[in-house]
Amino acid sequence: MDDLDRRTRYAIVGVGWRAQMYLDEIAGRQASRAVLVGIADANPGRAALAALRITERTGHEPEVFEPADLGRRIERLSVDRVIVTTPDATHADYVVAALEAGAHVVVEKPLTTTTDGIRAIADAVRRTGRTVTVTFNYRYSPRNTALKGLIASGALGEVTSVHFEWVLDTAHGADYFRRWHREKENSGGLLIHKSSHHFDLVNWWLADTPSRVFASGGLRFYGADNAARRGLGERPGRGTGAGRDAFALDLRADPALRELYLDQEHHDGYVRDRDVFGPGITIEDNLSLVVDYARGASMTYSLNAHAPWEGYTVAVNGTRGRAELTVVERGAVLLDQDGNAVIDPSARPGGVAADDARPVSERLILQKHFERSVEIPILAGSGGHGGGDERLLDDVFVGVGRDPLGHAADWIDGARSVSVGLAGNRSLATGQAVAIEELGLDALVVRPDREPTRTP
Repeated sequence: MDDLDRRTRYAIVGVGWRAQMYLDEIAGRQASRAVLVGIADANPGRAALAALRITERTGHEPEVFEPADLGRRIERLSVDRVIVTTPDATHADYVVAALEAGAHVVVEKPLTTTTDGIRAIADAVRRTGRTVTVTFNYRYSPRNTALKGLIASGALGEVTSVHFEWVLDTAHGADYFRRWHREKENSGGLLIHKSSHHFDLVNWWLADTPSRVFASGGLRFYGADNAARRGLGERPGRGTGAGRDAFALDLRADPALRELYLDQEHHDGYVRDRDVFGPGITIEDNLSLVVDYARGASMTYSLNAHAPWEGYTVAVNGTRGRAELTVVERGAVLLDQDGNAVIDPSARPGGVAADDARPVSERLILQKHFERSVEIPILAGSGGHGGGDERLLDDVFVGVGRDPLGHAADWIDGARSVSVGLAGNRSLATGQAVAIEELGLDALVVRPDREPTRTP
C-alpha cells in the first residue's frame, strides 16, 4: 500500500474564497493524512486554478469535474469525504448526492436554506448511515468556548434570557450586498447565511432548542431605493474601476480576489463586486428577533450590516447571576488616500494586522447575585474566526477527541440553527410569531438521544 492509499481521500465542491481554508489545510498541515483527489466548481477556470495549486504543493493532481457529476466521481475516485463550499442554496443537493454515493460530508454553514433541503438531508443520513459535519467555527473560538464552559458549570444557574447583538462593519457587512448573497433565493438572507452562526452559538451555549421566533427588519441602508432617498446620486454598476468610492470593491487591488473572480468572469459572467446601492437586492440589512427556547429561556437578537465597527455583545441572565461577553473584532473602517475603505490596523493592539485572529478587545464578565463582578480569563487564539478555524480543522481532518463541551456539530445542529432563520423569514413575511413546529421540522431537529439537558 503506497502513501496515497493510506490517506483519507477528499473531493471538494466549490472552490471560491471560503474553500481556500480547506485547500490550504489539505496541502499543508494535513498533507500526511489527507489527499484531494477531486475538484468541482461551476466555474471551470476557478476549478483549474485550484487543481494547479494543489498539484504544485502536493505533487498529486486532483481530477476536475462538473458539480453535476459528483455522485459518479465519488465512486470512480473512491472518495471518503466530500467538502461542500458552494453557494448556500445548492448545499442540500450536493450533500445528498455525496451521501448516496458513499461518502461522508463536511459542509460549510448554513446546512441549507429551505425546509425541503433539511428534509432531504435528514432522509439521506438515515438511509445511508453516513455523517454530515457542519463547520460552525465560531464554537471553537476561545471566547465563545469560555462562555459555554461558564454556563455549563452552573455558575449562572438556570438561564432565563439572552441578549445578543452582532454588528457587521461597512467593509465586511457591505460585502454581502455585492455578491450572490444579496439575493435571498441564493442565501436565504442574512438570517440564514450569517445568523446561523449566531443561532448555533446560542443553541450550543444553552444546550437547548428554539421553539418560536418573531422577527422584524428590512433593507434600510443598502440598495437603490435607500441610495435615492439619501441623495447619493448616480452609482457605478460595479466596484472595479469605479474610482474613489468608500463602498466600491476594486478586485484589481487584491491579487487573490482578482485571480479567483475577476480573471474567471469570462467563464460564467459572475460579478463579485456589484454596487451595494444597486437594484435587485432582496435581503435585509437590519434584523431584530425574539426567540423562545424549549426550556423556557428567551433571546433578543439583532444584526446590523452597516456599523462603523465590527463585533458582538452577549448577556446571559440566569437564576444565580449574569455573564457578559463583549468582543470588538475590528475597531474602525477608514478611508485610504484614494478614498477606498480599509480596516485600520492601528485599531488593534500594537498595530496587529487586520486579518489576525486577535480582536481589538474581548472581555467576559461574571457577576453573581450579591457578589462583585469577576473577569473570566480567555485563552489566546490563532487563525481565523477568533482562533476557531484551526481548532475546527483539527476536528474535521484529525477527528474529534475527548471534548466535554461538544464543539463538533452535525446536521442536527445545522438544522436547528437554520430553523431559526427559516422561522424568522416567515415571520418577516407574515408579521406574526412563528412556532418552529409550523415548519414541519420538529421531529427532525430534536431526536431522543440529543434532547437538551438542564444546566446543573
